[in-house]
Amino acid sequence: MLLQADRELKASQNTALQAFWQRIHFNLHQVEEKRNWGGENLSEDEQNEAQALFEKYGYNVFLSDRLPLNRPLPDTRDPRCLKKTYPKDLPSIGVVLIYLDEALSILKRAIRSIIDRTPKSLLKEIILVDDHSTNDDLKQDFDMYIKTIEDQNPGLLMTRVRHSEQLGLTTARISGWKAATADVVAILDAHIEVHDLWAEPLLTQIKGDRKLIVSPVFDRINYYDLDIVTYLPASHAFDWALWCMYERFRPEWYKLNDPSLPGKSPSIMGILVADRTYLGEIGVLDGGMKVYGGENVELGIRVWTCGGSIEVVPCSKIAHIERHHNHTCQTSPSQ
Repeated sequence: MLLQADRELKASQNTALQAFWQRIHFNLHQVEEKRNWGGENLSEDEQNEAQALFEKYGYNVFLSDRLPLNRPLPDTRDPRCLKKTYPKDLPSIGVVLIYLDEALSILKRAIRSIIDRTPKSLLKEIILVDDHSTNDDLKQDFDMYIKTIEDQNPGLLMTRVRHSEQLGLTTARISGWKAATADVVAILDAHIEVHDLWAEPLLTQIKGDRKLIVSPVFDRINYYDLDIVTYLPASHAFDWALWCMYERFRPEWYKLNDPSLPGKSPSIMGILVADRTYLGEIGVLDGGMKVYGGENVELGIRVWTCGGSIEVVPCSKIAHIERHHNHTCQTSPSQ
């Protein structure tokens, strides 16, 4: 579906816009039926608004603004995951969200999903790192939303980190790590939605080995209709251009015939969960890496050569928007 969408969007500008509006019309029709909004097609003003938002953000903000912040996600985990149990004495977790001029509804939905789908006994803090955003709605409107979250969740620490100038993704991740106080830090993109039981499998692995850097399996959120596409477990690798890619696990993982088990990975794709103190001991991330994705490759090499290891944990799922006009990784195996 995504490859076909890419071909449509690149064929010509007229064809691209037509395909985009068709998808918006279809999805809004579904939403309108559920919400009794009425009308199948968008007005000209709505089309102009949706087009401008898509061109600005690279995903369907017009639709996002009309979806519930707590929308349900399909359970895309392997059935074996449903039978697993996790220790009660897991370490606390702090979630870092990195953003730069993210759409407000996307950012709100990420926060809402984390709060709703992470046990209060585990979620100590959410750290919001703003790499010098300029969007007006990420000022007073967002401040008011965070105040509401704080009032509703008095035991949850909400920390704001604002850069006075744009410092880049790697430095923003380092800023988030520095602000964290929980036992474990999860450094995530802001255009995500976590699934139920996303944290427990990751924390269980780290509880067993503090030198593990772990990553969930990413499902894809389509940029055009915001539907969820299931991705299968795979290791996070890179090519000679340092471009991120998915690769098969080691042969012994497949011999176990249990796709719910964690698999070793040479690298990570930006989203990582680690023991906060251990991550500091090995130097966190290299803030001097300027090549896109280079810090992920460097971290992978450093972890493996300094006595640690990296695992992808299939029973932990996070849905992630792959923008239309932005850096993306090579296609993952999907169902």
